Amino acid sequence: MKKIAALFLSAVMVLSLGACQSKTTEASSNTDSTASTANEQSAETATLDTIKADGYITLATNAEFEPFEFKDGDGYMGIDIEISKKIAEKLGVELQVHDIAFDTVIAEVQSGKANFAAAGITVNEDRKKNVDFSETYFNANQSVIVLADSEIKVPADLSGKKVGVQQGTTGDVYCTNEDGTSEVTNIEVQRYNKGVDAVTDLINGRLDAVVIDDFPATKFVEKNSDKIQKLSDTLTVEEYAIAVKKGDTAMLQVINEVLKEMKDSGELQTVIDSYENVLVG
Repeated sequence: MKKIAALFLSAVMVLSLGACQSKTTEASSNTDSTASTANEQSAETATLDTIKADGYITLATNAEFEPFEFKDGDGYMGIDIEISKKIAEKLGVELQVHDIAFDTVIAEVQSGKANFAAAGITVNEDRKKNVDFSETYFNANQSVIVLADSEIKVPADLSGKKVGVQQGTTGDVYCTNEDGTSEVTNIEVQRYNKGVDAVTDLINGRLDAVVIDDFPATKFVEKNSDKIQKLSDTLTVEEYAIAVKKGDTAMLQVINEVLKEMKDSGELQTVIDSYENVLVG
């Protein structure tokens, strides 16, 4: 009986120790999780604190996309620039513009060289893998510009043609058609850093068409209505948003607050309307 009692007490002790160890492990796990969350929040706060301490915030853009961003003497203008200035104003700092090639603006945010990117950036699944996006602020689509007497009447007619695009844009992705989802095939794609250069080559007979976002496409045609036209059918329907580093919820919150304030007050639409008369080129 003594042996049986001893064995029973030993079993109870083992179970008790196991339960204590389980609770200790669980508590440790919860503590680690809480610490991780706190560290992430601390890092985000530190980013905003650093911006405020430095006195400036850095925007990555490509100032070749009028009327969203373009050079004006030694400065910059455009719809995205106006929004970005509001973001800087919200934080009480100056706006520093980093003007680079469009296909590198996402990488600039990923690397931390820029705090956010605004460059007429279309939200898509591939880009969502690399950055987080704000609320959208502009509805856009890809349009086709052709010569006034062109035989190209609908987007499907682009198959087998030489088409100019701005490098790295969704127009580039659509025409390249690497995933085979586009309705057009066998396009000879010519890539440009500036949309205006593609349109110039179209007018000079070096291209059959240009695929570009609808707003600038409209401006190009307005300026050269005797030479080029825009097809009535669009290729895609898209929306623009502002990109921030993956997981930077603090920056994202500031940007979304600015966009909401501008939308609710009507200021955003006023800014967009103010650039309707801007001609490209």
